[in-house]
Amino acid sequence: MNVFASLVERLADLLQPLFATTATAAAIVLFTVLVRLAVHPLSRAAARGQKARTRLAPQLAALRKKHAKNPERLQKAIMELHAKEKVSPLAGCLPSLLQAPAFFLMYHLFSSGRMSGHSLFAAPLGDHYADALADGGVLGPAGLVYLVLFAIVGAVATYTYLRARRQPMTVPVEPGQPGAGVAAGMARFLPLLSFATLISVAVVPLAAALYIVTSTTWTAVERAFLYRDMPGAAGLVTPA
Repeated sequence: MNVFASLVERLADLLQPLFATTATAAAIVLFTVLVRLAVHPLSRAAARGQKARTRLAPQLAALRKKHAKNPERLQKAIMELHAKEKVSPLAGCLPSLLQAPAFFLMYHLFSSGRMSGHSLFAAPLGDHYADALADGGVLGPAGLVYLVLFAIVGAVATYTYLRARRQPMTVPVEPGQPGAGVAAGMARFLPLLSFATLISVAVVPLAAALYIVTSTTWTAVERAFLYRDMPGAAGLVTPA
C-alpha cells in the first residue's frame, strides 16, 4: 500500500503544473491507463482466442453431437482441439483478473483516508455519491462531478450494449443440447451488465470510480479496435 500510495503521489507531483488541484485525480486516470497498457498484450491474446473459438464453433458442434452421450470423452476432445489450435479457454479472463488488484488498491487507499484532502474539482476523492447528495444535492458542485461520470459511463454502457445485441452469442449452442436454455438466457442477460458500472460508480469512493470510468472507457475503445472485423463482438465483455 505504501508503494502504491507513493506511486500515485509522484504521478500527482509530475502533473501538478498542468492540473493544479486536480493533479491527484489526473494521476489516477494516468495510472489506470498505464495498467491497461500493461495488460494490453493479454487483451490482444484474448481477442485472438475469441476469434479462434468462433472459427472452431462448427468443429465444437460436431464434437458435441458425436460425444453427446459421453461427457468425459467430449470434454477430452474439446481440450485436445483447443490444444491443437493453441486456444486457451481462460485467455479472455486474464486481463480482468490482472486489473482487479489495482482496483482494490485504489479503493482501499482512498477509503482508508490515507490520501484525504485531494479532490476532483468540488468532489473529494475519498467521498461517495451519497456524500455529494448530502452536500448540495444532485446539482450541487460535487453532484455535478458525478453527473458527468454517470453520463460517460451511460454512454459507454449503451454503446457496449448495442454492440453486444448485434451478436448475442459468439459460439452458438444448438437447441436441445444440455445447457442450451441457460446459454441463451445468459446471452440475453450479459449485455445488460454493462449498466452495472453505474451502480459501482455510485457506491465506491470517487477515486475508485475514476479508475472504473477510465478502465471501462478504455475497454470499449480497445475492444472496438481488436474486434473490428467481428461486428458486435466488442460488446461481449463484462464491466471493467
